[in-house]
Amino acid sequence: MERENSLRERLIDVGVDLVMTDGTASLGLREIARRAGVSHGAPRRYFPTHHALLSAIARRGFADLKVRFAAATDGTTSPRGQLQEIGRAHVGYALEHRGMFELMFRHDLLDSEKHPSDQSQLRDSTLPLFNLMVELIVRLRREQAAARRPGAPSSPEPLPAVTAAALWSNLHGLAQLWAWGSLQLALDAPPPGEDPGGGHLDRLVAAVLDAHLGPVNS
Repeated sequence: MERENSLRERLIDVGVDLVMTDGTASLGLREIARRAGVSHGAPRRYFPTHHALLSAIARRGFADLKVRFAAATDGTTSPRGQLQEIGRAHVGYALEHRGMFELMFRHDLLDSEKHPSDQSQLRDSTLPLFNLMVELIVRLRREQAAARRPGAPSSPEPLPAVTAAALWSNLHGLAQLWAWGSLQLALDAPPPGEDPGGGHLDRLVAAVLDAHLGPVNS
């Protein structure tokens, strides 16, 4: 059993290496098997479908992103500060590991209904990260409500999950447009990989949070 688990993990390791270096197009079953030093049919013993193997590879990405979120928010207690650090970590990971990031959010892998119910679902890996954002938005709104002057007018707000979804979508779009170089053209900013200290990206992430959560001093 230990040997079987070891081979299963080696197949995933190879897939992670491939997607990190060559992108999602490299993740064929035959190529993964070849790199792992096994027959081309061997992966089927551990992963009944190609999607099952891709999901296992993508799950490693979510585990890595979770660790990065925890490291980024360590020592930051305010919900707004944690959301700011999560936003920066999210965009940073997307730009650093474009192939893995693309794989992680493929709809056909996240759609639980397309996979057997007795298998671990990739969707279960992304929901905790999304729910973390929802929880932080709930805490932030409580803080904002407590700081509001008695009798001061307040506007209706979307549900926290809706705000989290909009914020997450905006961060995705920011990362993609920056990776393509489109935002740099619009802002006359340095090209991808040439933003010393990440100044432009940090300001864009802050602007995204302001747009969905309100300015820091509001």
